[in-house]
Amino acid sequence: MSELLFEIGTEEIPAGYIIPALQFMEQAAREHLGQVSLAFGGARTCGTPRRLTLIVSELQEKQEDRIVEHTGPSRQAGFDKDGNPSKAAIGFARSKGMAVEDLQVVETPKGEYLMAVENVKGLETREILPELLKNLVREIPFPKSMRWGQGSIAFARPIQWLLALCDGQVMEFSVDATSSGLSTRGHRFMAPEWVRITGTEQYINTLRDNWVIVENKERRQRVIDEVKRVVQDQRRFAGAEPVLDDDLVDTVTNLVEIPWGVCGSFDEKFLELPQEVLITSMREHQKYFPVRGSDGNLLPLFVAVNNTRVDDLELAVSGHQRVLRARLEDGLFFFRADRKKRLADRRQDLEGIVFQNKLGSMLEKTNRVVELTRMLARNIDPAVEDNGVRAAKLAKCDLLTEMVGEFPSLQGIMGGEYALIDGENEEVATAVYEHYKPVRAGSELPGRLTGAMVGIADRIDTLAGCFTIGARPTGTTDPFGLRRQALGLLHIILGHNLHLSLQNCIDKALTGYRGNIDVQDNMADQLIDFIRLRFENDIIASGVRIEVVTAATSVRFDDVVDCKARIQSLDNISSREQFSVLAGSFKRIKNIIKDNTETHIDETLLGEGTERQLYQTLVQVQSAIDPLLKRGQYDDALEIMLQMKEPVDRFFDDVMVMTDDLSLRRNRLNLLTALGELVLKVGDISKMHQE
Repeated sequence: MSELLFEIGTEEIPAGYIIPALQFMEQAAREHLGQVSLAFGGARTCGTPRRLTLIVSELQEKQEDRIVEHTGPSRQAGFDKDGNPSKAAIGFARSKGMAVEDLQVVETPKGEYLMAVENVKGLETREILPELLKNLVREIPFPKSMRWGQGSIAFARPIQWLLALCDGQVMEFSVDATSSGLSTRGHRFMAPEWVRITGTEQYINTLRDNWVIVENKERRQRVIDEVKRVVQDQRRFAGAEPVLDDDLVDTVTNLVEIPWGVCGSFDEKFLELPQEVLITSMREHQKYFPVRGSDGNLLPLFVAVNNTRVDDLELAVSGHQRVLRARLEDGLFFFRADRKKRLADRRQDLEGIVFQNKLGSMLEKTNRVVELTRMLARNIDPAVEDNGVRAAKLAKCDLLTEMVGEFPSLQGIMGGEYALIDGENEEVATAVYEHYKPVRAGSELPGRLTGAMVGIADRIDTLAGCFTIGARPTGTTDPFGLRRQALGLLHIILGHNLHLSLQNCIDKALTGYRGNIDVQDNMADQLIDFIRLRFENDIIASGVRIEVVTAATSVRFDDVVDCKARIQSLDNISSREQFSVLAGSFKRIKNIIKDNTETHIDETLLGEGTERQLYQTLVQVQSAIDPLLKRGQYDDALEIMLQMKEPVDRFFDDVMVMTDDLSLRRNRLNLLTALGELVLKVGDISKMHQE
């Protein structure tokens, strides 16, 4: 078995590009090796701002010899009536490098055809890898790429070297003017010399000796350790702890090849700023870590992580402090300036901010969100209507503040802070802040109902508006983030267990646009379908089988909470043998009744025995499960439905549904239709039947 070590050495790559590039390299390498029939034990990647590295272990040293069969023209087309080869046969044989006499005649489902059987000798792995790696370099995608020199390749940053070893031997190839070799470089400033590499372990250890931690997990832990170490050295702040935001740790990890932490301080006057402002000022622009005290409040400290060893600690700290002070001075100026005008007094100025050029201003959007919030409150909890409406009126006002203008990520956060300063009650201020949550998949939901309602109204308005002007997602294009908006909407509804009608909400939202925009008659249906698909994909991604999900959503998708409850109950019972048989019977019922919609059953036409027993079972089951269905107790309802399995089986064994007697046929179809409608109150279980 062989070992592949491949490193692309570059100028410093932006931190956000590195992990996606490494993930692509690993996946693409696995696919390419599979395509050329080379088995391997494992493939992994690692990297720093100056290098992207692929390591493949237990790599097959040579392709297996194999037989390849090529089907050519039919026998009839390949030979004339005298058995002489035609131009088609001669050409086919020549294309495969063999004589016509070597072709075989084989029987296929379409008749007799000519076949060329080729014995392909497997290539050495070292012969295959150069072209594979060259293609891999060209395939790696980046958000933005650049070209340099006279070369044709586009890459995140100029490529400086290529290290390509198979069992310690260099694999020779070139990408533009850069040729592969058996050397790499250490840290740009502390060990810039070339270093000869012989294998993976020696590569990792040698780089470590030359001030480069190439393994991402190891370097990430070193970042955390460094940040904690320098904070613990601050003796005057007992109990101080760094705020280790995961995203910031990941970013810093990919900004350095080896971390060196320094702890600086700033003037305590800046603690007047809301904590989120301080954190954002440090995190977004400077990539600094804030520090909290034992009481949870921020201390006038920060940690910077450098990419080089700090020899003059005082000079390094002074430089970081000077840069941060300028940021905080700006923040304090903006904060004090913003406080001179109440949030509510900015609302009318939203007329000057465009929501979307075809959808009007942010003030118009705010007014629509207010009415949607009012409707939601009256249907969910009238007690929160006043706070909800007030929060909806203020929700977008902080877009006009200097602070949000400087730090867009603080929208909502500053609105909540300024609302409290203005004397708004805590419920309103929290809702202004929380209505933006969740900001991404898996992130925190609004904690309170008021914020949840404003968030729902805001998202439904955006979805409805964008759909009316045709700005919906296509393929990978989603300029308005509507998929994210729909998922956020669903997660809020499910997270707060809110029983509400999507149809009513969307109708209300579309009403807000009528008069200004031509709203198509089927627009609500299109939007509900879009949200349903997001819901289905999300549930399926959580591990629920697709047939279980579609069994529930295909019959009803207006109340999202109810739909998920039905999915969970169907999933719970799906492994039961009784249920599988009932699902099969229900599929048969659907095929029989087809377009029949009548459910009136004439008891006088029911035959004694199995037909009447099925009817009696249906009546009993319906009486028992109706109250359960109203309460959403679908587990219990499905359990009772299983009682119909045996009567249904006996009915199909003993009763001819499609009898010549039209009255009997209609009555039996109505009986089966009534049974089907009962089952459909939970889901179309025929979709769950396995053939």
